[in-house]
Order: sequence, then structure tokens, then C-alpha cells
Amino acid sequence: MPREGTGPDFIEALARGLEVIAVFRPGHPAMTLAEVATAAGLARPTARRILLTLEELGYVRAADRGYSLTPRVLELGVAYVRSMGLWDVARPHLEKLVERTNESCSIAQLDGSDIVYVARVAVPKIVSLAVQIGTRFPALPTSLGKVQLAALPADELERVLAEPTRSGLVSRWRPDRAERDAALREVRARGWALTDEQLTLGIRSIAAPVRDGSGRVVAGVNVNCHAAETSVEYLVEHHLPLLLQAAGEISADFARLETVPHVTASSA
Repeated sequence: MPREGTGPDFIEALARGLEVIAVFRPGHPAMTLAEVATAAGLARPTARRILLTLEELGYVRAADRGYSLTPRVLELGVAYVRSMGLWDVARPHLEKLVERTNESCSIAQLDGSDIVYVARVAVPKIVSLAVQIGTRFPALPTSLGKVQLAALPADELERVLAEPTRSGLVSRWRPDRAERDAALREVRARGWALTDEQLTLGIRSIAAPVRDGSGRVVAGVNVNCHAAETSVEYLVEHHLPLLLQAAGEISADFARLETVPHVTASSA
């Protein structure tokens, strides 16, 4: 079947190939041809040709019970992070923030109604949130999502939140529109966001926006902690000033990065 939203320049074969990669999700590291075809909504011969092409390109390997992705798929996501320059800019600031708070710190960006983690420095904890680069959560119940949603114009906010989450998670906090708008107004007014077990039990976090040179919010940076170890008061009184300092430094460095000409030298 043709993919939705096709136009004269739409390459359906490329779209199908990306969809096949996307069907390999947590809990499904290896899939049979039939499972891939069903999950991607493709005929089995089409799914087979795509898998064989991906295998030849090095993105898929034949597994015991079908096919599995190879680490080369990570290059697709890493290319995005590197092209943004966020990791190179953020790493020293995140490492410093982790050292000063002894908590895991992350940067995430909006993707529809979700956030997607693009940088992270983690602290080993007995109880922690399972997060890695590329992990996505619903944006609204997260501090990282709130600081970015609060920066959107009203019409764009409605359009973004109308998109269904692709995280596969159902959050604990599911506000009506009035409660949601009140929460985002508060974030806009104070310039940072707090969540207290709104995504899942036991997790508290506080986030600040990361801005580009024009002042536009391009990401969020947070400090994440466990509710049993860190009170809301300590999170706000101790971690928040350190977080705001780090967010300002990341934003300033990112703005400077944008002004630097990028030239690729030839090897000749």
C-alpha cells in the first residue's frame, strides 16, 4: 500500500526501508520475515527484498530466528546528534553538573508529542530510569518536555500534542487542557520545569531550556533523581541553581558554535 502523505517527490521504497528498521524495538531484537512484514504492513516479498538490501548495506544481519539490527544502525542517530553539535557542546557541562549533583543529567529534544534523549551522563543507581540515547518518553509528563512545550506558540502546541506518542508508555499524569495550560504557564513564568513522579513512580526531575543564538528553545537539560533519595525541596534549592548555570553555559556555547564557519578540508 502507498504510504500516507505521498507526493511527487516522495520515495516510497526509502520510506519502507526506514519503517522496517523501526519495527525492531525493545523486546524484539530478532524478528522473522513474517513478523517484520506484519509489523511494517508490507507484503512478505517486499519485506524480504528490503531486509536483504539492509543486510547487504550492513544495517541488518541474519539471526537464529530471522533478522536483527547491527550496531551500524546507531550511525543514523549519531549523525543527527553530531550534526546538531549538541553533544560536543554539552558534554563538559553535563559531566560537571553530574559531578556537582551526583545525579544523572540528560539533554532531550522534542519529536512530535515525545522527547528523545540526545545526550546523557548517567550515575549508577540501585533504582534508576532506563534511559539511553534515542530513548523516547511522552513530553508532557517530563520536565524536559515541559520546558520545550512551554516555549511553543499556542497553535503549534495543540498540533504537537495532538500527535500520538510513539514511546509505548502511559504516564501517571494525564491532565485535562486547563490543568495542562496552567502547568505550562507556570513553566514559562519561572523559566524551568519540575516533575514529581508524573511520568512514573519514584522519579523526580528538574529541567531548564537550552537555547540557540536567536533565543529559540532547541532542547532541554535536566537533573534526574529518585524520589526516595532526593526531596523536592533539595532538588529546587540545591540542584536547580547548578542546572540553570549549566543550561546557560550550554546555550552560550551552542550559540557560539553556530557562528563558527564549518569548512571541510580536502585530503588532496
